[in-house]
Amino acid sequence: DHANIKRFFSFGLLVSALINLAMGAFASFVLWTVLWGLNGWFQGFGSPSSVVTMSHWFSNRERGRYYGIWSTAHSIGEGLTFVGTAALVSLWGWQVGFYGPGIFCVFVAIGLYLALQDRPRTIGLPTIADWKNDHGVAKITDEIKKLSTTQVQLQILKMPSMWVLGLSCAAMSATRYAINSWGILYLQEAKGYALVGAGGILGLNTLAGIAGCAAYGFISDKLFQARRPPVTLAYGILEVVALLVIFYSPSANPILLTAAFGVYGFSLSGILAALGGLFAIDIAPKRVSGAAMGFIGVFSYLGAALQEQISGILIQSGTHIVDGVRHYNFDTAILFWIGTSVLSLILATTLWKVKMAD
Repeated sequence: DHANIKRFFSFGLLVSALINLAMGAFASFVLWTVLWGLNGWFQGFGSPSSVVTMSHWFSNRERGRYYGIWSTAHSIGEGLTFVGTAALVSLWGWQVGFYGPGIFCVFVAIGLYLALQDRPRTIGLPTIADWKNDHGVAKITDEIKKLSTTQVQLQILKMPSMWVLGLSCAAMSATRYAINSWGILYLQEAKGYALVGAGGILGLNTLAGIAGCAAYGFISDKLFQARRPPVTLAYGILEVVALLVIFYSPSANPILLTAAFGVYGFSLSGILAALGGLFAIDIAPKRVSGAAMGFIGVFSYLGAALQEQISGILIQSGTHIVDGVRHYNFDTAILFWIGTSVLSLILATTLWKVKMAD
């Protein structure tokens, strides 16, 4: 929110790229620990920098579809990493698994610096809201306009809607990471799938998620005039229904299960695009959209971390060993996973009347 985004964004990516090159050059565990932490820090520049850019260059009525397209980058990048890095390592060794992405991102950082611009006003242009005549319903008061950026950032903490949105995001993140972490084990133990088959079904989430993110943005912009809650409600119902089919459908119906995972991936990714950032930057003052994204991000990671602990305890409590063979009972964990999705849906629905801000 304070920085020149052109420099801040490209600098973070360049440093991350150089750290990857260093990780390929050294094999010291202690050094790797430090580099891994630093890499996470500088990679963290990407999401808020992207959001600040979108909030200043795309107006309220068009931001949803561009945010939806941008959200697919996570899934696309993850897929390219699985395939590309695996190929590099298998052909030339583990070091090249770091060198390849590092070199690639050096060039991307240079291209980003050359192509990206800071906020419109810094280069003599009007704000995007003025240019498109697309102002938010909730006008920013003169008192807030006089505050410094830091003071406006702190105003986010006084917005009840932002806290509710954060809790909703945390609950949905719990479901997401539960399926990512425990889904393969569940499919093997409860549904009888082999490891490869279970991995293939979960891999469908990535492809469906790409479509879900893009569709969410276009639907909310074009059909609902950039109102996110109606689309979030529809996606949320689809996601809960898909979970019910996944966990309570007959094991002997692989087509139904695969279709349910596709619907789950599609709907979940769209919901997380909204709860994980898009709606936050809609309702927060645009000059502090980076802080809004960061605030919601904290809840997302807290939800993921708490889920791992709670799910682990619930699954462990339902595990017993018979004749040396471990048997799992996921019933309680499943109720927790579905319950967090329902809770997220209820919390998000309470934000139905929250207005967009300039």
